[in-house]
Amino acid sequence: MVIQHMNSKHITLKHLVIDNKKMIGLKFYPDKVIQALVKNLPDVKWSNKYGMAYILNTKNNLSLVFQTFKGVAWINCGHFFPNRIINGENEKFDVQWFRKRNLSTGYRACPEDYLQKLEIKKYSNRTVRTYVDCFETFINHYRDVELMSLDENDIRSYLQHLIQEKKSNSYINQAINSIKFYYEVVKEMPNRFYAIERPRKQKTLPKVLSMQDIQAMIQNAGNIKHKCIISTLYSAGLRRSELINLKIEDIDSKRMLMRINKGKGNEDRFTILSTRLLNDLRAYYKEWKPRVYLFEGAKGGPYSSTSILKIIKRAARRSGIIQRVHPHMLRHSFATHLLENGTDLRSIQTILGHKSPKTTEIYTHVAVNNYRNIKNPLDL
Repeated sequence: MVIQHMNSKHITLKHLVIDNKKMIGLKFYPDKVIQALVKNLPDVKWSNKYGMAYILNTKNNLSLVFQTFKGVAWINCGHFFPNRIINGENEKFDVQWFRKRNLSTGYRACPEDYLQKLEIKKYSNRTVRTYVDCFETFINHYRDVELMSLDENDIRSYLQHLIQEKKSNSYINQAINSIKFYYEVVKEMPNRFYAIERPRKQKTLPKVLSMQDIQAMIQNAGNIKHKCIISTLYSAGLRRSELINLKIEDIDSKRMLMRINKGKGNEDRFTILSTRLLNDLRAYYKEWKPRVYLFEGAKGGPYSSTSILKIIKRAARRSGIIQRVHPHMLRHSFATHLLENGTDLRSIQTILGHKSPKTTEIYTHVAVNNYRNIKNPLDL
């Protein structure tokens, strides 16, 4: 929601919690007109800590803010009413592991409304576990403190504690996400901790296997089913969760495409289907006779994520590959090999389902054709 821009005057609304009460923060540059109008708001106060004026967060007060500054100043509500994309993968939400745990005396478990919101937002089970683990570590650090009374200084102190424990930047970012999820999404206080600094993102390059290693893994898969699992992950550039949810009807042999339903970001897309893989899939189908999902477990239903990881590791070990191999490495290898063979970045981005071209551009740093024309000085 944005009030029409009338002139250079503007106010940014923020969510604040002061004395355990929700407040509307009003941040603005010094201006006599705005200051005079702010003073007319009901029970308005100034916070030296946050550097802004604030009033009690009620529907009436929020409406009054819009009425007061209509035609006078542009109101930036981007921090107050954020647009949130619902995450989700096509998998059954399962938190039985959470309820069956044996907790030690005094352990502070994740609030029930936290789990409910994760389910409503359709977060993947993997993300749920990460958020719950990180958030429980945080709330047990402040075991005897009321959660709504914690402020930005408490969060910074906790993050400093994680740094002293030598936690990775990735873990610290996950911790921040889990904390912000509670206050911003569960308690509907968007950007309460908007000033919390995140660690600088580490720029790591994806690990890629050679074509020879990929072929060796397929040949050493063990049986036709495992062979097809490895070939599908690689030749279609799939995430593990996308492979698990792939159904027989998603294989379009006439158009030589695979349909990926509700991939990352809850979006559908198509990817390419290999002729060689299609032949193997037909042989696999005759032998294993899957009913709904392309790859099913012993009792039906989608194949387990853990089983796929075991197949990949076993095939890599049999192929004499020394480095640690995981399923996502096949996706990285697929993208890199496409780029090395002349496929343009835009097409690769579409096939992989990347929202941003910057995500796809990372493969330009590992594609060997960027280095082939460089003459090594030792060989001159």
